[in-house]
Amino acid sequence: MARRYGSHEALAPTDLDVRAGETLALVGPNGAGKSTLLAILAGALEPTAGRVERASAAPRVGWVPQRPAQYGRLTARENLELFARLEGVQDVPGTVERLLALVDLVGPNRPAASLSTGNQQRLNIALSLLADPEVLLLDEPTAALDPGQRRRLWSLVDVVRERGGAVVFATQNLDEVEHHADAVAVLQAGRLVFLGPFAEYERSPAAEIFA
Repeated sequence: MARRYGSHEALAPTDLDVRAGETLALVGPNGAGKSTLLAILAGALEPTAGRVERASAAPRVGWVPQRPAQYGRLTARENLELFARLEGVQDVPGTVERLLALVDLVGPNRPAASLSTGNQQRLNIALSLLADPEVLLLDEPTAALDPGQRRRLWSLVDVVRERGGAVVFATQNLDEVEHHADAVAVLQAGRLVFLGPFAEYERSPAAEIFA
């Protein structure tokens, strides 16, 4: 898969496997193509070349983009209720309350636009978990979270992985790569320059390309 914007190549032809039960970290400088790759995997952006092959016809995908993917005039609770219905969730009220508690969201009855950046990110995370995703895609998910919320997020990620789901996360934090990644993909100027287990990444020249 690849993505161009006119003459600009945001993502060069890239061959990447996302495996069940694995957590894959995407690292690289700003503008390396990490967000573009995640958006293509999420189905929010079409590749201009190549395709995304999926193991099943319609895998359940949860996506946490960098920018809030929510309706600012609706409350956090109303956002969750709306997207839960769109996802075909059976017990909407119960699921909404469970997720609000799971992410410890403050101010669930306030308009989403009035929430702090951290609470908007908590809402983003809750929205991504609505459909019990088989694939969870996270674009710098901890950037606006305090240390306690970061620990909570990684506990939720572990639950997805332990039940056989796949997790892909982009990060600027190399400590997160060390502690949470089974494998690492390094992007530079839109090109995949390394892909392999974390142990190999540590020994490779690509480790010198700081995220």
